[in-house]
Amino acid sequence: MSEPGVRIERLRPDHERAEFSCGDPSLDRYFREQVGQDIRRGVANCFLAVDGAAATILGFYTLAATGIPLGAVPDAMRRKLPSYPLLPAALIGRLAVDSRHQRRRVGSVMLIDAGMRAIKSDPAVYALVVDAKNESAAEFYRRSDFIPFANEPRRMFLPLATFRKALLP
Repeated sequence: MSEPGVRIERLRPDHERAEFSCGDPSLDRYFREQVGQDIRRGVANCFLAVDGAAATILGFYTLAATGIPLGAVPDAMRRKLPSYPLLPAALIGRLAVDSRHQRRRVGSVMLIDAGMRAIKSDPAVYALVVDAKNESAAEFYRRSDFIPFANEPRRMFLPLATFRKALLP
C-alpha cells in the first residue's frame, strides 16, 4: 500500500544514498555506510520509500526477525496468548524520512508496508516491534497504536491483529 507517487522497494546497490539526510547523523551514517553490510550478513533487509517520478529516496526502514518476551506484553493481552517464552515478531530496526519529505505521511506509508510484509511472511509473526530513538519518534509510534513494553517505554509493539482490523477489510 502506498500514497500516490510513492512506491516501496528493496534497497539495491544502484540506489543513490549519498544525498539522504533525515537530520539524525547516526541514522544518515547507518543508511549510507552500514545497511549494505547488514543485508549481506542476513541480519536485516532494507526497504525504501521512493518518489515514483523522480526516483528520489524519501525514506527507508529496516526489517528483521525478533521475539517479544511474554512478560513484556500487558497482562490483559497476555491472558489471551499461549504461554511461550517468546512471541514471534518483526523488528523495524530503523525508520527514517529525509528531512525534505517529513510531515508528508512517508513514515506512515513505510509502517503500513512493514505490516503488510509481516502479515504475508511465511513464518508466523505476532507483532511489529520498534525501538523509538527519542520522544518524537515514540509519539509517532503511539499515534500509530503501538503499545509500550511493560518495562521499556520506548520499545513498543503493534499486534498484527490490530493492524489487520485497522487496515484490511
